[in-house]
Amino acid sequence: MSINLPSHVFAGSPLTSKSSNPGNPFSPTAGLETIKASLSDNKQSACSSNFKVLLFNCGRPLASSISVSVDSPPVWNLGWISLDDLIRLLESTGVQLSGDQFVYLGSRADDNVVYWAIDVSAERSLVPLLRSKQFCFVELRTLMVATDWADLQAMGNLAIAGHARALLEWHNLSRFCGHCGEKTLPIDAGRRKQCSNESCKKKIYPRVDPVVIMLVIDRENDRALLSKQSRFIPRMWSCLAGFIEPGESLEEAVRRETWEETGIEVGEVAYHSSQPWPVGPSSMPYQLMIGFFACAKSLEINVDKKELEDAKWHSRENV
Repeated sequence: MSINLPSHVFAGSPLTSKSSNPGNPFSPTAGLETIKASLSDNKQSACSSNFKVLLFNCGRPLASSISVSVDSPPVWNLGWISLDDLIRLLESTGVQLSGDQFVYLGSRADDNVVYWAIDVSAERSLVPLLRSKQFCFVELRTLMVATDWADLQAMGNLAIAGHARALLEWHNLSRFCGHCGEKTLPIDAGRRKQCSNESCKKKIYPRVDPVVIMLVIDRENDRALLSKQSRFIPRMWSCLAGFIEPGESLEEAVRRETWEETGIEVGEVAYHSSQPWPVGPSSMPYQLMIGFFACAKSLEINVDKKELEDAKWHSRENV
């Protein structure tokens, strides 16, 4: 069984990291120095016109929409702002940003543009000004649903936004060293952090929380087990999912989570594919969904009401 998509949502980012060679003006380190110089002088440099920035507010990326026709839904686009335009916005509002707040995302193979992200949640004065320019901050889940999944460019932009959100939320959660408790500082253009304590200097790297997500199948009756949480909208059902516990394999996590939440015993477990998932809670913004098919050995459902509102077998036609 397969999915007719080049890649899953939030996967397949078109950005790659340029060389870290200091002589390359588009490398992460050299690019960050350009940003710092531009911010301090409030003027553009030779390379700043090649820099684009994606602003985030409380985990929501900046976006804009256009209406193709009265009968069709709006088409959403990420609200990329050139570094020069961002500097002009800062001048008009009096907002001051530090170069160390910028996070390097990478460059496309077919252009010389360097892409960055920054969290401006604390800068409330920027919101009305951006709104006047037809921009707004939109939930990443909303963009996920509104994106045409057949549009490869739109899917690539969604992957970029997911990567950016995960990095920015990681920065918010890793402000202090887990070893000595001192403050951490961004390094490598925001892709790493380091403890500020000279006797520690522990380097901290972004990590992902692995999550198993499984379609539990009743082969004999051609049905799938889907669950519903209380926060879901009407008629919305989902695959079972859960975090992997220390000391267990992926297959064991699939079997345990299915048993704990629905009382269904699982036998054969087959890997399907994986997917970055940057739209989880802000406390866990960088998950990796690892997908499986799981064959049921029992059929009687016993729902754990602390975890789920309901779980039912659904026929192929019903789905």
